[in-house]
Amino acid sequence: MGARGSDFGIRDRASACCIATRGATTRSFYNGRMSSAPPLRPRPPLAPRHWPAWCGIGLMALAARLPWALQRALGRLIGDVLRQVLSARRRVAERNLELCLPELDATARAALLRAHFHSLGIGLFEFGRAWWGSVAPLRRGLVVEGLEHIEAARAGGRGVIVVSGHFTTLEVCGRLMCDHVPLAGMYRPHSEAAMEWAVRRGRERYAAAMFPKRDVRGTVRHLKRGGLLWYAPDQDPSGGDAVYVPFFGRPAHSLTSTHQLARMSGAAVVLFGHRRREDGGYTLTLSPALAPYPSDDATADTAAVMAGIEAMARAAPDQYLWIHRRFKRQPDGVALYD
Repeated sequence: MGARGSDFGIRDRASACCIATRGATTRSFYNGRMSSAPPLRPRPPLAPRHWPAWCGIGLMALAARLPWALQRALGRLIGDVLRQVLSARRRVAERNLELCLPELDATARAALLRAHFHSLGIGLFEFGRAWWGSVAPLRRGLVVEGLEHIEAARAGGRGVIVVSGHFTTLEVCGRLMCDHVPLAGMYRPHSEAAMEWAVRRGRERYAAAMFPKRDVRGTVRHLKRGGLLWYAPDQDPSGGDAVYVPFFGRPAHSLTSTHQLARMSGAAVVLFGHRRREDGGYTLTLSPALAPYPSDDATADTAAVMAGIEAMARAAPDQYLWIHRRFKRQPDGVALYD
C-alpha cells in the first residue's frame, strides 16, 4: 500500500487534525522530519489582495479577547442570525435530525436545531480563542476523564490514534487537551494564504508541531515512534478508501483510514469525546482502547469507529456538525437531500 494521502482519504476535508506526542527530547517535528532547531516561519502575505482576509482575521482576533460570558451570549445571537441566513445549511441540518433522531417529535427537533446553531455561533468564538486568544477562563471547571487509557495504550512505546468527530468544539478542546498531552497536528492548509498563515501561527502557540495532511509517511512514522494521532474520520469523503457502515441506523459512506493507519503503524485506537456543558465548562473524555483493533476486516473496524462517534454525538447532540451532508452518498443511489 502506498503512502499517498489518497490511500487513506486524508486528502478529504473530513480529515481534521491529528495530534502526536513528543518524547523527552527537545527536538521538534516539522513536515514529518526530526529537527533539532525550530522551523523558519514564512513571512505573512501582505499583498493588497489579502487585505480583506486580514480584516476578517483582525476582527476574529479582537473578538477572541471578549469576556467568555459575553462571547457565549453573542454566539447565541449570531447563531440565530446564521439559522436564518444559511437557509441551505439549515435545511441540511433539519434533514439530518429527521434521519438520525426520528424518535424526536417536530417540536423537539426544532429546539435542537436552534441549539445547534447557537453552538455554531459560540464555536466561532471558540475557534478564535483557540488560535489567537486565551483559554484561561475555559480551564476553570474543565473535566478531563480517561488520561489513564492513553497511558495504558502507549505501553511498550505503542502509538495511539485518538479518534473524534466533527463537533463545534473540536478546535478549542484540542487546545485544552494540549495542557495534558504535548500535541502536534495534521491539518488541511487553507486556500487563503493570509488565513493559512494566521491559523498555523495560532496553532503553533500550543501545538508541538504541525503536519500537512498529505504527509502520511510522517504520520505513520510518528505513530511508530509512540506518538498520538488525532483526527476526525466521520464526514462523507470525496476520495480515498471508504465503505458503507451504520451511522444512526443508516448507511454512511465512511473512511477506512483509521483501520489502515493502525495496520501500517501498529497503533492502538482510543476514542476522544468532548462537549461544552451548560455551565460553560468543558468535559474531555478518553475511552479505553478499542480491542481487538486493528482486525483483518476494514469494514468491521470502520463500523466500530463510527459507532463510537455516534455515541459522542448522542451525548452532545447540539454540538455535532449537523450542517454537513453526511448521507449524500447512498449504496442504492437514493438522494436523501434536496
